[in-house]
Amino acid sequence: MTLLTVALLAAAWWTWRRYRARSRTGAGASAAARARQLRTPLVRLADALGIDTRAGRQARRWEAGAVGEERAAARLAPLTRQGWTLRYDLALPPGEGPANVDALAISPNGGVFLLDPKLWPHRPPVTVRVGRVWHGDRDVTRRITSARDEAAAVSRALGVPVPAIVAIEGPPLVGPHGRPAAELEFRGVRIVPADVLPAVLREAARIPGQRRAAELVAAVDRALPPYTRR
Repeated sequence: MTLLTVALLAAAWWTWRRYRARSRTGAGASAAARARQLRTPLVRLADALGIDTRAGRQARRWEAGAVGEERAAARLAPLTRQGWTLRYDLALPPGEGPANVDALAISPNGGVFLLDPKLWPHRPPVTVRVGRVWHGDRDVTRRITSARDEAAAVSRALGVPVPAIVAIEGPPLVGPHGRPAAELEFRGVRIVPADVLPAVLREAARIPGQRRAAELVAAVDRALPPYTRR
């Protein structure tokens, strides 16, 4: 096999991978697509040789994000049998920024909740201190407040309040004085363990929304198209 043939095959393979990255939809779609885009042939070769690269590290973070979103979708799936509507990987309206919405949950009585699942290493814990959110000694404040900003954008698009809930899988939550916490709150964002997210939603949805669920589902489908399209 000539070098030219190898190059052509590699180019064809890379084109196919990029197509696959664009074509997937649903929970974790855009995170998985970004991970695939980062894993160029050179990055894959470096991984195979045990060479650490910035792109490789970024790809692993995006892959973890996709897994976290997929696991959250599996946990939430039973809610659909109770009348909930779930939408994943949605684009924000034009002018609201390039970010996507990981998940929206619409309750049977018209509540809308923006969900931001995260899969992080099990240690160290997540805490709120000195006005910031920390995963151990790493400042993750922006990764929490981004959910609030996305919820505000969705609220403007739908004309109803949209609370933001960050569901963290992996590390424990620790409150003041170093004590374990059932949940944390930071600037209007609820931070909860991923495994209790369905129960948190059921409890929050006891308060009726301002519009009928069917109207909200239709409004979401009009205003927030899939972020990753076929």
